Amino acid sequence: MASNAAGVPQVNRRSVLKSAAAIAVAATAGAAGAGRLFSPAIAGPAPKIRLAWTEVAACHSPLGFGVAKGLYAKHNIDVELFYQGASGQTLIQALATGKADAGAGLIGDWLKPLEQGFDVKLFVGSHGGCLRLLAPQDSPVKTLADVGGKTISVYGLGTSPQLQFQVAIAKAGVDPDSITWKVAPFELVGEAVAKGEADLVAHLDPWAYSIQKQHNYRLIADSQTGYFENRSCCVLGANGPFLKDNTDAIRRLAAANIEVHEYTASHPDEVAAWYLENLKPAGLDQQSLTEIIGNLVTHNHPIGRELIEQVRLGAEDLKFVKVLDATTDPRELAERVTVNILA
Repeated sequence: MASNAAGVPQVNRRSVLKSAAAIAVAATAGAAGAGRLFSPAIAGPAPKIRLAWTEVAACHSPLGFGVAKGLYAKHNIDVELFYQGASGQTLIQALATGKADAGAGLIGDWLKPLEQGFDVKLFVGSHGGCLRLLAPQDSPVKTLADVGGKTISVYGLGTSPQLQFQVAIAKAGVDPDSITWKVAPFELVGEAVAKGEADLVAHLDPWAYSIQKQHNYRLIADSQTGYFENRSCCVLGANGPFLKDNTDAIRRLAAANIEVHEYTASHPDEVAAWYLENLKPAGLDQQSLTEIIGNLVTHNHPIGRELIEQVRLGAEDLKFVKVLDATTDPRELAERVTVNILA
């Protein structure tokens, strides 16, 4: 099995896709808001959609599970997973270069390129709660209000962990300019704290979970804490030209995505078992993966006006920390870069 640059094992996508065709599809429990789901008329060949994902990220495991178990095929779409890397920048590149037709990413990663005119429409949310801010047990930091003047280890400036907690810290009344952000290699952000080079670490699951368990760190906040409660952090976007020519296929993808994540909310153990068998994240067993996936808010998948509101809040956050331009209107931006695909 091959590994990416961070040493993360990568699944054989061809075998996953092949298995999808061979597995019978079981009827799933009704999704929340099922009355608004598009009911596809299954006729003709299934259109192909290349969906970009971060292969071993815990919050993307429902996508792989959905392909392998035929939940997307049930909606008469042929989803091929494209590993785009572990950052929002590589997601944008995948869609911009035509390597993928749609992709899953954090709102904070989508918005700056969209503000600048990137031709993608966001069409459905997936979940919330996949980012963690951690500190050692003996740290004087107990809450976000204690973070002033501290150094936080992250894998990159402008990445979602940094942006998310920069906003959270500022909303807690702390001057964000008092924070030092220390960039460390993706797989070593936790070690920066262990070595005394940083006071806290901000990262994505499952890596954040592994750091927390390995070092017995305290959870200071996650992307559902306080100000971020009931917020969606990850949404799906479609390449503009592809969406224009394949609106029905993206509509099917949105409906399938909601079903896949509702199934995950009720069956995190099944998704964890698939995740462990196929992606083999280092140092994690099925119990740990079930806990990680079960903690994600996978029943939070806004669409239409609800999605516009989530994107607007995200845009306000990024404007608050001066990532978006001072002249940007968050509501106008949210309405411009989303599409109510199930209307």
